[in-house]
Amino acid sequence: MKEDIEKAVRVLKAGGTILYPTDTLWGIGCDATNQKALQKINTIKRRKKKDGYIILLEDEQKIGDYVEQLPAILWDLLKNIDSPTTIIYPGGKNVAKGILAPDGSIAIRVVKKGFCSQMLAAFGKPVLSTSANFSGQPSPILFKDVPEEIRSNVDYAVGVQRDQFIKVKASTIIRITDQGEFEIIRQ
Repeated sequence: MKEDIEKAVRVLKAGGTILYPTDTLWGIGCDATNQKALQKINTIKRRKKKDGYIILLEDEQKIGDYVEQLPAILWDLLKNIDSPTTIIYPGGKNVAKGILAPDGSIAIRVVKKGFCSQMLAAFGKPVLSTSANFSGQPSPILFKDVPEEIRSNVDYAVGVQRDQFIKVKASTIIRITDQGEFEIIRQ
C-alpha cells in the first residue's frame, strides 16, 4: 500500500489523474486546486454538466481552508457522523474553477480511514473525487467494474483493493443552508 500511496501522490503533484478506491466507490481523482487536472477529469468522464464536484479531505480541521464561513452547527454534525457523508457548504473557496457548484457551494467529504485517508494525508491537499463511470452508468464498487476506457485514460490506477468490495452505496449527502441549518439530500 505504501508504494501505491507514493505513486498516487507523485501523479497528483504532477497534475495527473488517478483511479483509486475511495471510502465508498472506485473514483477518479486529481488535485482539487489544479485547473488543468480538473479539465483532464472532465475529458475522461466526458462531462459537460456544471454541477460541481466533491472534494475529499482527511482531516476535519482543514474544512475551513475551503469554506468561506464555517456554520456553528458543523462540529456537532461532524461528531454524529459515523458513515461516509458528504456535506455541501455555501461559499466554497481555494479550489479549481469548476469544482464549485453554480451557486458557489462546495461539497466536502472527510475520509477517516483506509487507503484514501492515508493518501490524502500524504498529499496534503484536497483531492477531487468523482465516480469512475460515465454519466448514467452504474458506479463501480469493484475495480473490474470500471470501464476500460476510463482505466486506460487516467495517469495512474492504484493497485490496492482491486478485488475488494468497498461500499455498496454512495455517501449520504447533507446540505448546510445559508441560515446554518441542514437538510439531508441523499441517505
